[in-house]
Amino acid sequence: MKGVKNMSAARKAEKKKNSDVGKKDIENNPGKMKGKEYEQQLAKLHVELVKLQEWVKYKGLKVCIVFEGRDGAGKGGAIKAITERVSPRVFRVIALPAPTEREKTQMYAQRYVPLLPAAGEVVIFDRSWYNRAGVERVMGFCTEQQAKRFLEVTPLFEKMMVESGIILIKYWLEVSQEEQTQRLEARIDDGRKIWKLSPMDLESYGRWYDYSRARDEMFASTDTAWAPWFVAISDDKKRARLNIITHLLGKIPYKDVPREKVTLPKRQKPGNYREPDYQFKIIPEIY
Repeated sequence: MKGVKNMSAARKAEKKKNSDVGKKDIENNPGKMKGKEYEQQLAKLHVELVKLQEWVKYKGLKVCIVFEGRDGAGKGGAIKAITERVSPRVFRVIALPAPTEREKTQMYAQRYVPLLPAAGEVVIFDRSWYNRAGVERVMGFCTEQQAKRFLEVTPLFEKMMVESGIILIKYWLEVSQEEQTQRLEARIDDGRKIWKLSPMDLESYGRWYDYSRARDEMFASTDTAWAPWFVAISDDKKRARLNIITHLLGKIPYKDVPREKVTLPKRQKPGNYREPDYQFKIIPEIY
């Protein structure tokens, strides 16, 4: 299928393109990016993301960003990199749990529609309505008929979103089998990451090609002119994050918002205020 059958060819083609933000400062290094270089480039992109945030508020834009990909592809890390320095009141991250018994009886898209952005908002879905095309289909949580119907109606659903003024950007993070194995194995003995390894992840791990077939059919049905899929090669998580942010900034034209110069006012004088004679419960200073 076009766009996913040959990921290496797609990656080579993408490297030939020029980006507006940050690209000139990144060397074409085939090895994994070092932490210091990554932090330097990320800091520059964070400044641009704040500018984008202010522009979204200023112009009342409605932005919806979808992140999909296999377990361990780096969706959560990419989202954290985007939202680290922006306001959670503007950038909202949605990561829904499994549907309740009541939600299972609703129209499938019903639980997602109330979460779509209003003016001045950027909504990021850490997995989305595309669960039906992926995990639900592969793991048997929906029927094959339901999955097929989803693929038929989703382009129309997304066209309605776009025609209502929503800027819809969809990312698929593509990770290799080897890299996915390393990342999932690293979660087993890491107390910080063990929560990321669920029984569902373990079951899904063995179904690589079932997920590949589901991904291919999803792309064939929903990679439309009005809501295309953008693929990020994510074996190098740091490079993938920078590439995604750079691409995102290029998809939403923005400018510096006019603002007055900020100066701190003078503090008031204490007058008759006196510090209280009170035994505050100070936490121990261990560090």
